[in-house]
Amino acid sequence: MSLAPSSLAEDLYQKLTDEEDARACEDISDAACRETPGNFLLILLSQFFTKLGDAVASPKTVLAWVTSAVGAPAFVLGLLVPLRESGSLIPQLFIGGLIRRLPVRKWVWVAGSIAQALCILGLGFVTLTLTGGAAGFAILGLVIVFSLARGFCSVAAKDVLGKTIPKRKRGQLTGWSASAAGLVTLGVGLGLMLSQRESQTVTLGLLLFGAGALWVVAALVFARVSEYSGETGGGGNAAVEAVKRLRILHDDKPFRRFVIARALLMCSALSAPYYVALAQQERGSVAYLLGLFVLADGLASLVSGPVWGRAADRSSRQVMVMAALITATTGLLLFAADQLLPDLVATAWFVPAAYFVLCIAHSGVRVGRKTYVVDLASGNRRTDYVAVSNSVIGVLLLVVGAVGALVPLIGYGGVVAVLAGLGLAGAALSAALPDV
Repeated sequence: MSLAPSSLAEDLYQKLTDEEDARACEDISDAACRETPGNFLLILLSQFFTKLGDAVASPKTVLAWVTSAVGAPAFVLGLLVPLRESGSLIPQLFIGGLIRRLPVRKWVWVAGSIAQALCILGLGFVTLTLTGGAAGFAILGLVIVFSLARGFCSVAAKDVLGKTIPKRKRGQLTGWSASAAGLVTLGVGLGLMLSQRESQTVTLGLLLFGAGALWVVAALVFARVSEYSGETGGGGNAAVEAVKRLRILHDDKPFRRFVIARALLMCSALSAPYYVALAQQERGSVAYLLGLFVLADGLASLVSGPVWGRAADRSSRQVMVMAALITATTGLLLFAADQLLPDLVATAWFVPAAYFVLCIAHSGVRVGRKTYVVDLASGNRRTDYVAVSNSVIGVLLLVVGAVGALVPLIGYGGVVAVLAGLGLAGAALSAALPDV
């Protein structure tokens, strides 16, 4: 079922992708090719709604603020980002074994999106009704369930994308959705900056209810994607097959090098909370900073998404390299300023401006590595690549995330510098990857 009349869908598809022939396809079947314009718009819309939901319910900003607002124990704040990310990544080795048995996989994404919506709505309820330890444990429990549902969506989404959208168009789709979500996030950031301190729990609760509704809308849109039956396999025991699939890390050299490069590129995500913490240390005013950093994140997505998307369709490898270099350079400059120019760091604009550049780089990392892994293989091989790489990265995220233990010794700026060093290594390794 198409989102719009065929001619309108093809016209929009052509304008968004600069495709003269809207039905020119590569790496997908002829039947899927005929549905590409409509599917492109449907997936674009669904990604827009989920990316906007991610921005509104970000663990680095909004959920962290919720944790403080409800008086949750301090340890809850430190667990938000690792649990949200690793909880969705680590199980994907097993999730992939389940999903690869299904000839049509969009319904996995739809169900996962509904589950995420229920968790975010639950977080809104917690914000309005609970405080202290009860609120903290409820938040962590809902974040864990949210992450598991997100893991199912992640594997299924890349499969559906690979089956319905041709090569050289996938990066642009991701880029346009990130840009559109970034535009709306600007308004969210401005609203948070203007919100009153005394009504912050009500404001946040309503904000989370709105975010939950976004995932419901995304599920309804994605359900209309025209997906044809594809390759299936993996009918044995899920745990045994998961262990077997880990062998591709040993047997497949290009994939192994990609996973290592991706692990090093985690620095763009892991650095973000330390930028925020450094600004809070210097400026205080948590409510003001929340809106300012959300604003910076939204603006970065708005201006960089389409650019990174088009660049990834030319060479996703080069996008990974450029994004890693920007991450590393920004981190090292922030560290130098923290050590040598503390008055500059203490200004209201410097750290948020650096965070804006970091968000641009992180957008490039996400678009580049997602496009690269989808283009690296097809069929169930793609499913295995996504599942194995995400599970491995989930484990490494918990390990590398422990770099925060260095804060008492080297400060927030020092941790940013350590992560910047990983970015330089990631850029070098990404440059050695083959183009796909």
